[in-house]
Amino acid sequence: MGLPSRILFFGFLFFLLVPGTSHAQSATDIQSQIDANNKQLQAIQAEIAGYQAQLDTLGTQKNTLQSTIASLTTSQKQLAAQIAATQNKISSANLKIRELTISIGDKETIITSDESAVAKALRTIAQGEQMSLVTQVLSTETLGALWKTADYAIQFNRALGADIKSLRDARTVLATNRDQVTAAKAELVSLQNDLASQKRSVDASKAAEQQLLAQTKNQESNYQKLIAKKQVEGKAFEDALASLESQLNLIVHPGLLPKTGTGVLSWPFSNAFMMNCTKRSKVFGNLFCVTQYFGNTAFATANAQVYNGHGHNAIDISAPIGTPVDAALAGTVLGTGNTDAVPGCYSFGKWVMVVHGNGLSTLYAHLSEIDVSKGQSVDTGQLLGLSGMTGFATGPHLHFGVYATEGTQVMTLGQFRSSTATPCKYATMPVATLEAYLNPLSYL
Repeated sequence: MGLPSRILFFGFLFFLLVPGTSHAQSATDIQSQIDANNKQLQAIQAEIAGYQAQLDTLGTQKNTLQSTIASLTTSQKQLAAQIAATQNKISSANLKIRELTISIGDKETIITSDESAVAKALRTIAQGEQMSLVTQVLSTETLGALWKTADYAIQFNRALGADIKSLRDARTVLATNRDQVTAAKAELVSLQNDLASQKRSVDASKAAEQQLLAQTKNQESNYQKLIAKKQVEGKAFEDALASLESQLNLIVHPGLLPKTGTGVLSWPFSNAFMMNCTKRSKVFGNLFCVTQYFGNTAFATANAQVYNGHGHNAIDISAPIGTPVDAALAGTVLGTGNTDAVPGCYSFGKWVMVVHGNGLSTLYAHLSEIDVSKGQSVDTGQLLGLSGMTGFATGPHLHFGVYATEGTQVMTLGQFRSSTATPCKYATMPVATLEAYLNPLSYL
C-alpha cells in the first residue's frame, strides 16, 4: 500500500470513528417545551396555593350555609387547578420520554456505526499483520514515508482505543437512558391515576354541594335547622352507642396490642397531603391537620392510649371532599357501610373498617366514596375511598379511629336489646367495648 493510499485509508477510518450528532435540534426543541411547561406549572402551583389560603380563611369563619358553599366552590376551583397541574406534568413526562427515545436512537446508531468501524479496522490490521516486516519496509518508497506510515499507524491505534472507550461509554449511557424511560413511564402511570382521582374528587364535591343545596333549599335558616337536628340526633346516637358498648362482653388483652409510640400505622393520606399539613401548621396548631383529638377527658390525659367512653373516640383530620383516603396498614376489610341509608341516623356516614394482623383495626368514616368491599385484602397505602362529610359531620373531614380487634364487632344497634329507641337501630356499623378504643396518635 503506497503512502497516498495509506493516508486515504487512515482518513477514512477517522471519519468512521467520529460520533454522529443526529436529532440534536429535535432534542433541543423538546427541552424548550419541557422548560415552558415547568414555567407554566409554577404559575398553576401559585394558583393552587392561593385557593388554599382562601379555604383556610373560610375555615375560620362561622359555620354558615354561605361559608360552607363557598368552601366547596373554592375546593372545586383548587381541584380544577390541580387537574391542570397534573395534565401539565403528564405532558412533560411524555416529552421526556420522547427526548430519551431520541437519545436512545442516537446512541444505538453510534454503537452500530462504531462496532462496524472497529470491526473493519481490526480486519485491516489483521490483514496487514500477514505481511512480514521486511516486505512492508521494502514496499515503502522512502524511509521518510515509512516513518510517516508508522506515525499514522500509531495515531490510528490511539484513535481506535479512544473509540472503543467511547463505544463502552455509549453503551453505559444507553442503559441509563432506558432505565430513565422506564422510570418516566412509571411516573406517567402514577400521574394518570392521580388525574382520574382528582376528577372523581371534583364530582364528589359537586355532589355534596348539590345535596346540601337541595336539603336547605339554599336558605340559611334551613341550614341552621339541619345543623341543630344533626347535633341533637347525633348526641342521641352517641348515648345509645355508649350504652350498648358498656354492656358488650368482649375482653381486650392489652399485652396483645403493639407497643405505643412504635409508629406501626401510617397516616391515612398521601405524603404530599401530609406535607401540605406541615406547611399549614399555623391554621390547625399542629403538623397533621388534626381538628379534634382523641378523648379530651382527664382519664384520656392520664391514659393516652385508652378511651373511657367520654369524649371523642377517634381523631378528626381536615380534608377537602374527594381527598384519597389510604389504608394505614395492610389488612383485610372487615366491613363497609353507609349509615345515611337509614333516615335520621347521624353517625359515621359512609365508613370502612380494616382489620390488621397485629391486634389493631382501623376505621375511616364520613367518606364520600368507598372503593373497597368486605373481605378484600388491602396493602398499606392502598386507596380505600374518598373523604367527605357524610353522617354526623358539619364540615369535610376524615374520622380516623383505631380499635383493639378482639373488642370490636360490626353489627346493627338493633341487635342489642337496649338500642331499639335510636333511629340508628337498623344501621350497620362498628361497635366496640370501651377498652377497645385506642388513641390513634399512640400508633401513628
